[in-house]
Amino acid sequence: MNEAVTLSIDARGVAVIALNRPELHNALDDHAVALLCRHLTRLAEDRSVRVVVLTGNGISFSTGHDIDWMRRMATSTPEALQTDARQVAQMLALLDTLPQPTIARVHGSAFGMGAGLVACCDVAIGVSDALFGFSDVKLGVIPAMVTPYIIRTIGERATRRYFITAERFNAGKAKRLGLLHQVVENDEIDYAVDHMVSHLLINGPHAMTAAKHLVATIGSAGLSPGVTDLTVDTIVRLRGSDEGREGILAFLEKRKPGWVD
Repeated sequence: MNEAVTLSIDARGVAVIALNRPELHNALDDHAVALLCRHLTRLAEDRSVRVVVLTGNGISFSTGHDIDWMRRMATSTPEALQTDARQVAQMLALLDTLPQPTIARVHGSAFGMGAGLVACCDVAIGVSDALFGFSDVKLGVIPAMVTPYIIRTIGERATRRYFITAERFNAGKAKRLGLLHQVVENDEIDYAVDHMVSHLLINGPHAMTAAKHLVATIGSAGLSPGVTDLTVDTIVRLRGSDEGREGILAFLEKRKPGWVD
């Protein structure tokens, strides 16, 4: 039986997580969510992994919740519903806080939870015919678990519109809203992702992790004396680290730093 989510890691330390239910447009059920959580937990603990790419096999990135899972939810107890919701919340949080830089490789449909996964990645590259949307209100529910990530990504006003109208929007609109960083044609997506990976591989791994953490902390806290102290402490720590010293020394000596092959 094929795994619902696959993980591969190449010699460069580039991990590829592939949603692998192409016959269902990579809709996610509780098993797939749990498997994705396990893969993300493993990657978070593996310092040999430098970059993580999230993609979907087949013609879609992910259409969100699996229909059979939703059918089971319709007759579930409140306790079971809470367990399912917390599992989805854990999956999104693990992806959002992964130490390594993450790239969403988006094609086809990215609906609901699928769009939420895109919003949790650091970089999102999509093809020009990709489609996005949140149709939950048509079913009498809302995309609650992805809401914090979507608001952070496209803003409150745009989120309000697309959550209550259930309109679909294309890649061009997604880029203007901030859900995608780059839009390319179908035959250019692999090159665009590889090009971004190559950029990330020449950067200091610990510095990128620290940058992610600092941006997340300030983004959620705003500017305050505590945040100012954090920025000072962070740069002092990084400049005094082995990686920071090596990076500066390599620049001064006009050579590649030790983390670049």
